[in-house]
Amino acid sequence: MAATTQFTDRPDPGPALMPPSPRPAPGTSVRPSGSGRPSHAVRTAWEGRDTRNADIDAAVPGVERLALHTYELYRSGFRAEGDTREPGCVVIVDVEFDGPDPDRQRAWIDAVFEALGSEARPPAGAIAAYFHTGTDGTRVLNYAEWESAAHHIAALAAPGEGIGSPSPLWERVQTYPGMTGGGVHRYTPALSMRAG
Repeated sequence: MAATTQFTDRPDPGPALMPPSPRPAPGTSVRPSGSGRPSHAVRTAWEGRDTRNADIDAAVPGVERLALHTYELYRSGFRAEGDTREPGCVVIVDVEFDGPDPDRQRAWIDAVFEALGSEARPPAGAIAAYFHTGTDGTRVLNYAEWESAAHHIAALAAPGEGIGSPSPLWERVQTYPGMTGGGVHRYTPALSMRAG
């Protein structure tokens, strides 16, 4: 089966890029709803996910849940020591494979880094890339930070060089055995936070 890639540009950060909600302050009182659960409780991103989903399912009859995937960081690159650029575009690359194989996930990511390493320099405007492996062994997710969407588009369109060029290393990445599809989605961050 040939792999397909879908591109989407979104001006809003979407729920995937929103920061998790803070926990309620100690001593904060929250009124219970009729179900006995707090009606306005503030939860972190993972805390109470099943309860939130059940509430949504009850409020929106017939809602279709396509998938819920969990990932672990495997490898990252680009950001140099002292690089203080703020991302003007976040690119999410999702790659799907035909069955669970954690070794294949890591090998595909390593192939991407090999292809990137064959370039004279990182693509203009690239800030950082964080590659995650799906805990089910069937997916890879790259959370990439760019200076702008225009930089990412230019990197993909660079003639004869750069990301996705017709080199043997990039062709290997694009036609990796067992890869069945995926997508590329661009977002404009609404908020950026750094430690320190």
